[in-house]
Amino acid sequence: MAREYKIEDYRNFGIMAHIDAGKTTTTERILYYTGKSHKIGEVHDGAATMDWMEQEQERGITITSAATTTFWKGRDGKMRRFNIIDTPGHVDFTIEVERSLRVLDGAVALLDANAGVEPQTETVWRQADKYNVPRMIFCNKMDKTGADFYRSVEMIKTRLGATAVVCQLPIGAETEFKGVVDLIEMNALVWRDESLGAQWDVVEIPDDLKAKAEEFREKLIETVVEIDEEAMEAYLEGEMPDNDKIRALIRRGTIDVKFFPMFCGSAFKNKGVQPLLDAVVEYLPSPADIPAIKGIDVKTEAEIDRHADDNEPLSMLAFKIMNDPFVGSLTFCRIYSGKLEKGASLMNTVKEKRERVGRMLQMHSNSREDIEEAFAGDIVALAGLKETTTGDTLCDPLKPVILERMEFPEPVIQIAIEPKSKGDQEKMGLALNRLAAEDPSFRVKTDEESGQTIIAGMGELHLDILVDRMRREFKVEATVGAPQVAYRETITKKHEEDYTHKKQSGGTGQFARVKIVFEPNPDGDDFKFESKIVGGAVPKEYIPGVQKGIESVLSSGPLAGFPMLGVKATLIDGAFHDVDSSVLAFEIASRACFREAAKKAGAQLLEPMMKVEVVTPEDYVGDVIGDLNSRRGQIQGQESRGIAVVINAHVPLANMFKYVDNLRSMSQGRAQYSMVFDHYAPVPTNVANEIQAKYSGQK
Repeated sequence: MAREYKIEDYRNFGIMAHIDAGKTTTTERILYYTGKSHKIGEVHDGAATMDWMEQEQERGITITSAATTTFWKGRDGKMRRFNIIDTPGHVDFTIEVERSLRVLDGAVALLDANAGVEPQTETVWRQADKYNVPRMIFCNKMDKTGADFYRSVEMIKTRLGATAVVCQLPIGAETEFKGVVDLIEMNALVWRDESLGAQWDVVEIPDDLKAKAEEFREKLIETVVEIDEEAMEAYLEGEMPDNDKIRALIRRGTIDVKFFPMFCGSAFKNKGVQPLLDAVVEYLPSPADIPAIKGIDVKTEAEIDRHADDNEPLSMLAFKIMNDPFVGSLTFCRIYSGKLEKGASLMNTVKEKRERVGRMLQMHSNSREDIEEAFAGDIVALAGLKETTTGDTLCDPLKPVILERMEFPEPVIQIAIEPKSKGDQEKMGLALNRLAAEDPSFRVKTDEESGQTIIAGMGELHLDILVDRMRREFKVEATVGAPQVAYRETITKKHEEDYTHKKQSGGTGQFARVKIVFEPNPDGDDFKFESKIVGGAVPKEYIPGVQKGIESVLSSGPLAGFPMLGVKATLIDGAFHDVDSSVLAFEIASRACFREAAKKAGAQLLEPMMKVEVVTPEDYVGDVIGDLNSRRGQIQGQESRGIAVVINAHVPLANMFKYVDNLRSMSQGRAQYSMVFDHYAPVPTNVANEIQAKYSGQK
């Protein structure tokens, strides 16, 4: 079976936005007008087609990128194939956004006409910049009270540092919003309300908008001719480019990420969606327009290119794992080169394992269609893969390649979780493993010291939703606790301790004497042991017992029972008995010797210090620094990044809980932060006393 649509007629794009900018509604309208949805699903009543997880429907936020294939006839009368990836707009789900941006060729950024560029818009915009994704902008909700198109245009420049090429102007605003002025054709489109937005009339530009339309058309032409010397020269000599030339220049500049064409409308009121779809065809790239994906040849380790061509060897990237109630585990893949047939044998070059394709599905939001083969540029869901996780490369076993790996941020928050009953225990392990396979930003580990299961993720909402999914999908009830900080202890002074262990109670006795110098280890956090015994005061065979004895008590320090770091022990003298001494006797002696010494060697409590990076708009720098200082943070420096400021600090982990919420409210959600463990540092005395009081009772 040959491919139905030429690769030039594909558009793989996503819709990215701030939470509540109307992303799901816009996607719904696209599905409706492209004929895939028979009834428009409204988010307000929890029935949207793309939001297919129960929780998304309840919370009205989009959590999972559902991939949908649909079709659209462009202005030239030719059908195009759209693969649309719906992305979440909440900060805690930025991993999903990163993941979908990685496999898209272009994106439509939605703005709420009332709010303009919102915090999460800045976040996803930066992520799209990272992957150099061509974008268009749709200023949505023009019917909303307070809608202001021109303010949104200004905010794109000031907040995103981006150039918008305005292609439409709104006719009216708020309840008076009727349609748009097309600045290329220089006419007006007015929608008929009674036809659910399916029909509109092309009319003359209203008189009160003519001057504004002329002004914005001139700006549009000035911006687009800059990317082409010939067009620029002709324009400077007074020659106007024709409409086809203008479109060709917009397409080129958009694909090269030089500027971003901007449109407006109201998806909810069914106005402006069809011209947006025409613009997707005209301005966003096909898989053939974007540079070849780079990979590493597994055999030669040389860098190679894989082009969007059916005749090249098969290579694809798994970008999402989903649990489907009907099919089981589904792996969503983007095919970059070659073609894939059902039943094919694939190589997972990251895991170095073979995989076989059981079923191959094309997804429409929550319904599916079995297909026999797929081609370069396609996005497919595969059932039956056993080893593959997000970010893995799947390819032709004879031409193995590793495509660029996806990078996933480290989790920033962790909590302890315990099953409510014995029956929940086994199910919980299975559920957590399944959820971790789906979501690389979610980690599960067992705390060796407390035995608790610790789950870590991108934010409190992220973990709430995962615990909720465990309850709904896996029927596991669990109690969620507050996280505990992993403190440590050390010594700060040099101290010499002489200890004799003697036990005589009939039969074989026990005898061992050790003289040990304890001091901070100058070489780092590890334990260091050395023996300076000369002349056989302690026989060679007993010395390992001395080391083992000390090591056995390092796991519980004298202050609050936390593991000890950075101790050096030097055995300098001792005594033994021909009959009563043994390795065990020396082990017991050195254990007691260290317990005594630790109290006298200036024991100190240590806490984990996190390296925190905050990226914030300039307006909030003072507040952010003041807040970090109040958390016992030490500011390491700050620098400018574009129009934002990056603040680096070391802050105790104990003071970073709930930080994400504080930072959001402090910066109206516009600042972001990341945090990784950096080093252990002494806890101030007043704080140390509180910790000791709290934990000593638990020892």
